[in-house]
Amino acid sequence: MTWNEQAAQAVIAPLVTEPGPVLICLQAIQEHFGYVPRESITLIARETNVSRADVYGVLTYYSDLRTDPIDRRTIQICVAEACQSVGARELWNESEHQLTDAHIEKVFCLGNCALGPAAMIGNDLIGRANIERLRAAL
Repeated sequence: MTWNEQAAQAVIAPLVTEPGPVLICLQAIQEHFGYVPRESITLIARETNVSRADVYGVLTYYSDLRTDPIDRRTIQICVAEACQSVGARELWNESEHQLTDAHIEKVFCLGNCALGPAAMIGNDLIGRANIERLRAAL
């Protein structure tokens, strides 16, 4: 979806009074548009009464927030210690070579440590992930 300030305003309007509104607004914008357009930084800063630098700092701190649209499906693979111990790095390497129709991202903890390696495609969490399960989920 292309950037539209009115649509973005409607997305964040109910969120600006929540605790920690900057992160919540950035996540909502990304959910709506598929990424966080740079134009939304000023809007979020204005609506949450913080500086643009504060919004930019939050935006660049969290690796799951992106400022460019991705035209392929995204697979997030956890590479934190628990998942590494059960093969996450190997899964990452396999995915990079075999799942060329997807965008592969490293993340640090999906909260599914007991079922590692963990991966996420969209909002679907995949435990005990392997290349076959990722391919099927795509």
